[in-house]
Amino acid sequence: MTDISKISLSEQTASIVRELAEAAVLGPGKVLVIGASTSEVAGRRIGTGGALETAQQLLQGIAEVQAEFGFAVVYQCCEHLNRALVMERELLERLRLTEVAAVPIPGAGGSMASAAYRSMTDPCLAESIEAHAGVDIGETLIGMHLRRVAVPFRPSGRYIGEARVTAAYTRPKLIGGERAVYQLEQKDDSALCD
Repeated sequence: MTDISKISLSEQTASIVRELAEAAVLGPGKVLVIGASTSEVAGRRIGTGGALETAQQLLQGIAEVQAEFGFAVVYQCCEHLNRALVMERELLERLRLTEVAAVPIPGAGGSMASAAYRSMTDPCLAESIEAHAGVDIGETLIGMHLRRVAVPFRPSGRYIGEARVTAAYTRPKLIGGERAVYQLEQKDDSALCD
């Protein structure tokens, strides 16, 4: 087993996000929501010791996997900004989301949202989103921003720093009843030959 203390925060983050991206089949057109408490990563209680340096390390790991798979990433602000989401304006406009006005700072929005905002080309905040998957670093409660139906995902690494990690991806709702079919049966083409 790997000693987590010898792995950088960036590598820990990339490993977890990569596992989720593979399981959720994230790619272009898909959205990943990240909620992160840098206080929890450092072993402190949420909201008591945020650090932009820690956020930068997490961003580095996320960006590495995002570049590999091509999905969009949004970052949840803390409750002081009503858990609004930092994203590139292009995504907000493409998805026709409701924009809200604020600039996240470490004391109102959180260090992760603040660092993400400053790393983007044309950042803005949206009120809400229905993301395809999410990673919650430090129990920040991202569930309100996931599509229905959320499927819990257990990455092999359960912590980033000292923060517990929870993740999920989503699937379409199964509709119908006992007669519903969810996949087409494979045809035996050999029976069709003359």
